[in-house]
Amino acid sequence: MKSFLCITCICFLFACQEKQITDPQEYNTYLQHQDTSSKDLSTQHLQFWNTRIQQDSIQIIALGKSAQEYTTLFETTGTIESLKKAEIALQKAVDNAHIGKDVYLRALAKNLISQHRFKEALFALAKAEKSHPNKRATQLMQFDVAMELGNYDNAQKYLKKLTDFSDFNYLIRLAKWKDYIGDLDATIHNMERAKNIAEYSNNQDLKVWTYTNLADYYGHAGRIKDSYEHYLKSLAVDPGNAYAKKGIAWITYSHEKNPTEALRILEAIQKQHQSPDYFLLKAEIAEYQNDLTAQQQNIDAYFEAIQHPDYGAMYNAHTAEILLSQKEQYDQALEIAQKEVANRPTPQSYDLLAYVYQQKGDYKKALTIAESYVADKTHEPLAQYHLAQIYKANGLDDRVKSLKKELLDASYELGPVTTNAIKNL
Repeated sequence: MKSFLCITCICFLFACQEKQITDPQEYNTYLQHQDTSSKDLSTQHLQFWNTRIQQDSIQIIALGKSAQEYTTLFETTGTIESLKKAEIALQKAVDNAHIGKDVYLRALAKNLISQHRFKEALFALAKAEKSHPNKRATQLMQFDVAMELGNYDNAQKYLKKLTDFSDFNYLIRLAKWKDYIGDLDATIHNMERAKNIAEYSNNQDLKVWTYTNLADYYGHAGRIKDSYEHYLKSLAVDPGNAYAKKGIAWITYSHEKNPTEALRILEAIQKQHQSPDYFLLKAEIAEYQNDLTAQQQNIDAYFEAIQHPDYGAMYNAHTAEILLSQKEQYDQALEIAQKEVANRPTPQSYDLLAYVYQQKGDYKKALTIAESYVADKTHEPLAQYHLAQIYKANGLDDRVKSLKKELLDASYELGPVTTNAIKNL
């Protein structure tokens, strides 16, 4: 009996050690990171270049440099005004450039992608391709936009044209394609190859981008320790990286079930970086804690934040979900979902539309949309969860059962609140 109890205790302690992956001592210094040098440097550069813009002699160059600094400010602080100012500067550069117009068109397309204005980005890239001094760079971005718009046949055609396993830019897009078709092992393999190239070139921006994206994929694969370590690697290069800090917050919440620590991390992030989605994560954590007051406060803060007109359609999908789950404003959610399908006809957009109809009680219509545009067309766990709800509402219990195990396997990605709902399907 003593031996049995001893073994049980050892197993319990081992399980606890396995569960606890993060260590505040490893990332606290990044949460306290108050270095504003990047922001200050961008502001100084902006003052210089914006002064030169008024002088006709090098206006095009100045506009491009100004746009770069506004983009850096957006990435550093999350201020949407900076992204919009970058767009204005780039559009002026495109309008006035006679040489290297494709460079400014690609930069403009990247800006528009960040704003979820994908069709406009596609138009900008079509113009860049016509001038074609660097056709490959344009086609790489055309692949990106095709994926965002759900034009998967076109995306695959671009990918075949661009095949080069020694090219970082090709490998990260190949990884994205493999993720789309549900081959996570191949996704990670190609991202790891891209990481090797980024590290060999010692390009700081590429390293940070690769580490954070690889951390996400490791999380999807259940390799939480690898995910955490790569978020730390990105912070070692860029101590102010808000995305990596948010990734660590998710690990503490979803994997370690430590909502207090997750909230502490998010509070630290918000002192340096603005983004409405922080309020959504805080609202979810509050729901997990059964703190309905804090949940509503964060939802209200989210809606106040997205009132800024510059956000445009960037948060449409999130907004529709909240309108359904918290405010039961079905008609407004339906209007948003229909706009999303029109602007971005991906399986995820159709999933949102089907889910709105399901929540409204129109189960047959929800099923028709889901079977036509969502089922077998995306591997995203949230879409699969909505699909299971639609199947259940239509009495298709066998289909719910087959999805349930898959969804529970994705519990880390979906989070504790959704996982608890899945258990009740």
